[in-house]
Amino acid sequence: MKQRLIYLVIALLTIITGLLARHRQDLFPDMVNLYLGDVLYAFMMYYFYSFLLPHTKSLHRAVIALVTCYAIEAFQLYEAPWATALRATLFGRLVLGSGFLWSDLLAYFIGIVLAFWPDRFWLAKDGAVA
Repeated sequence: MKQRLIYLVIALLTIITGLLARHRQDLFPDMVNLYLGDVLYAFMMYYFYSFLLPHTKSLHRAVIALVTCYAIEAFQLYEAPWATALRATLFGRLVLGSGFLWSDLLAYFIGIVLAFWPDRFWLAKDGAVA
């Protein structure tokens, strides 16, 4: 239970960090602004799945999170009127994104790796499912 709470707190703090970074883009170089949101999105997705599936191996959670991020990115290629209307909302832009970019796939991978490695070593140290 404590582990799940930690995962939830990390996911929520990542969301807050992402929203603050988006709001204060003037604090970061353009290159950072271009990819930071996607890296944090994948980082958050890993800890979201860690919260939902705490007894699943960390590598499996990483794969599930990465596939989810890739699926959402691929969904951005779908341009049905209802999907476009959804993406026009704040919720749609934040959750689903607004346009497919190949470079986002790399940013998602980096975000998953940045979340996975510390979690894996922390779990292995505690003797939990790694």
